[in-house]
Amino acid sequence: MDDVKKDVEAVLNKLRATLQADGGDIELVEVNEDGIVKVCLKGACAGCPMSQMTLAHFVEEHIRRAVPSIKRVEAV
Repeated sequence: MDDVKKDVEAVLNKLRATLQADGGDIELVEVNEDGIVKVCLKGACAGCPMSQMTLAHFVEEHIRRAVPSIKRVEAV
């Protein structure tokens, strides 16, 4: 599970610059054994009405492509 968490964190590090360019950020909270990644959206992303779309169509898509064992990404 530690390898999966490291892989997810590596993807988030690549995406972070894009989110930070818009005043936001993302923090990895948990990767559980069921393949669910929990993240915390920060800054401008936390209150953005488009955050769920960003999460589903940007963050989750990139994570699932890089780490096929991940089933879902959730914001907490």
